[in-house]
Amino acid sequence: MKIAMWSGPRNLSTAMMYAFGNRADFAAWDEPFYAPYLQETGIDHPMRDEIIVAHDPDATSVAACCSGPVPAGKPHWYMKHMALHMVPGFPLDWAEDCVNVHLIRHPARVIASYAAKRENPTLADIGYEQHAALFDRFPGPVIDSADIRRDPARMLDKLCAEIGLTFDPAMLRWPPGPRSFDGIWARHWYGAVHQSTGFAGAEGPLPDLDQEQTALQRAALPAFCCLERQKITF
Repeated sequence: MKIAMWSGPRNLSTAMMYAFGNRADFAAWDEPFYAPYLQETGIDHPMRDEIIVAHDPDATSVAACCSGPVPAGKPHWYMKHMALHMVPGFPLDWAEDCVNVHLIRHPARVIASYAAKRENPTLADIGYEQHAALFDRFPGPVIDSADIRRDPARMLDKLCAEIGLTFDPAMLRWPPGPRSFDGIWARHWYGAVHQSTGFAGAEGPLPDLDQEQTALQRAALPAFCCLERQKITF
């Protein structure tokens, strides 16, 4: 099985990759199209030049790898994909052979978390509209990060059942520190998850946003709500 896990940034996506990557039967791949996205768009991200040098920046080559054999002889492959990385014209046919899963998080939480790492995010930076479009093309189970944090065992068991996979308790705990499958960008973005040994507890109230961030949240909400209506529930 190849899982294409689609999300935006700051969506619990790295913790989910660690959960699946902690299973003995899974290989994991961290944001395969990040370097091609940076190369194609010219956008200024933290560690941009290092990422392009360290990772394959050719979208066609990366897509061919997505269609290729699972690494290390594993039966399953978890691919962590950012919806915003799929620039128009990038190959997407490879996803037709994947189990497509969609991970969501309320825009207020994403905006607050993203802005702490990279100032003044735009709607394109947080990926909600791109994600909704990808869901239309590649529908699949939708899972909310808030529900995972509220009850990880229950929600991951439900997700595994949805995609025909046996739940493994190894998904709930992992050793602290980086992983061999982390992208080079981990040292900028993954500080909190590197200190973790499992999913954090339930989230509190939505964070306060400033005026510009509130406007961004309003712009993102329609796409988020379209995805939220499809989510796996307790």
